[in-house]
Amino acid sequence: MDPEEAARQTAPVIVSLPAGFMLDAATYVRGAELGFDGIDFYVAGRGGALGEVDGSVVAAAFVFFHPATIVERWDRGRCVMPPAESAHAFASCLDAWSAAHLSDTVDYLRLAELEGKLIAAASRAGAPLFAAWAALPEPQDPKALALHRMNVLREWRGAVHGAAVVASAIEPLEAVMVRTPAMAGLFGWPEPYPDPEPHHDVWEQAEAATNRVVGRAISSLPDTERAQLVELALAAQKASA
Repeated sequence: MDPEEAARQTAPVIVSLPAGFMLDAATYVRGAELGFDGIDFYVAGRGGALGEVDGSVVAAAFVFFHPATIVERWDRGRCVMPPAESAHAFASCLDAWSAAHLSDTVDYLRLAELEGKLIAAASRAGAPLFAAWAALPEPQDPKALALHRMNVLREWRGAVHGAAVVASAIEPLEAVMVRTPAMAGLFGWPEPYPDPEPHHDVWEQAEAATNRVVGRAISSLPDTERAQLVELALAAQKASA
């Protein structure tokens, strides 16, 4: 299988499957139990892997979120617990979600193995959240391990795409309006929102550049393993509920 085609086919899974635990109500119930206010748990937990950094650093890594909103939520989250603890608490919600929402019909251990090879082949350059999440302790359960590594790859693809968007001279909010306009408010952007129509072509070019970079790492896998990675990733997506 062509590496860029493998990148294109796995992209929707890598983006959406780990988002399951991030959007799950149970995650924010747990966050409230720990003392977080709503989305503050997401910011503190996802960004907490970076350690004790200023909120502006977290906002820079998040790319597509309104910077001031991230700084505000990060500062509140640091009052609840240290960033490293927030990251571990957030990652434990990923583990719980995988147990509750992934069926037993997929070879998760093999998927995790292939994901590990891709993580090893991917460059950390310009991808601080990818490097930070890759350095977190990994769960032992195969489902949780596969989802954890997929989330690491999600941070990598997100960083690559963020760089491609910025290099294409399209603003982060404009990219959000092209791809996920319903998320603009959740990402902290105030109205009025820009018209996405003039930016579609540029966004598509950034997406193509993202697939080229991801494909370059996927090219380190033999043809059979590329095909198996795609097959197992799509199977994991179908196995989620």
